[in-house]
Formats: sequence, structure tokens, C-alpha cells
Amino acid sequence: MNIGKRLQELRKAQGLSQRELAARAGLTNGTISLIEQNKTSPSVASLKSLLDAIPMSIAEFFANIEEETQPTYFYKAEEFVEIAPQSGVQGVSLRQLGDASTHSLQVLDETYPPQADTGPELLTHAGEEAGIVTAGEIEITVADQVRVLRAGEGYLFDSRLPHRFRNISDAPCKIISACTPPSF
Repeated sequence: MNIGKRLQELRKAQGLSQRELAARAGLTNGTISLIEQNKTSPSVASLKSLLDAIPMSIAEFFANIEEETQPTYFYKAEEFVEIAPQSGVQGVSLRQLGDASTHSLQVLDETYPPQADTGPELLTHAGEEAGIVTAGEIEITVADQVRVLRAGEGYLFDSRLPHRFRNISDAPCKIISACTPPSF
């Protein structure tokens, strides 16, 4: 998917200039320009800020444009949709199962390389999140609580509470998670 072109189309459809979108999203218009030219990839947090300013969920942003004639119930690994393309060694990968914009549940296959995190700013959005660590370990902050979870351990919280995921180890961390309603 051409993220820059898709963002530019959405911005223009809303009648926004790059400067107006940047102001709403708390970014610079130079950053918007670079993203739209595909000269840089937005972080998950930046993309979420941009889409909140439009407004649109990340699931809607990455949704298939074409409607399928027959419902899809089963997905091969290569059919998952990467909604947080890796940006180098430290990039977080969030692979979505199916088209979350047509469901009330979003399921993700998450990978956090060593030292990767969701960013210094705590995330908040409407809904609930749950997940199980399947490999490695992850430090999760929810409100004023911080916990390191290892393979086989899980979490469940109201995602309106400020939260952050951070791999503080030297090994990759894998998580299978669910969010309702879809918010990425």
C-alpha cells in the first residue's frame, strides 16, 4: 500500500492543507510532506495522530477498497495486513488478522524487536485490549502500574488508560492481542 498517497487523498477529501492537518495532528507540515512523498514512514503514534485529526481509525485506513464477493474466514500468514510497517531494526510490527473495519474485534500478531517500544508518549483510545505474550518478554505500563510479562503471561485493560509497550530485553517479543472496538 502507498501510505503517502492514501494519506494525501484523505487529507484532500477533507479539504485540508498539509499545514492544517499538521496543526491538528501536532506535527510539522514538513513531516506531512515527507510522508505523502513516501520519503519517510510515520511511526504508529504519528499515523494515529494524523488519522485522529481526519478522523479515521488505522483499521479503516488500511481496509481493502474492494469488497469481496464471498466472506473470508481463514487467512494465511502472508494475508495478514501490516499496519505498522517496520522502520529499521527497532521497528514494531503489528500484523492484523483480516479487515478489522468490518468487525467489532481486532486481532493482531505483534513483534517487538529488542529495545523497541510504542514510543515515549503513553497511548490512549476507546475500548479494551488483551493479549498473551507468546515469546520473549515485554514491559507494559498501564496508568501508574508497570509490569514485565514473559511468555505465557497476559494482560487485559481498559485502553482509555494511558499505556505503553516496551521490549527491554535483548530478544524479540511476540504477542497475540485483541482490541475491541478496532482502534488501529
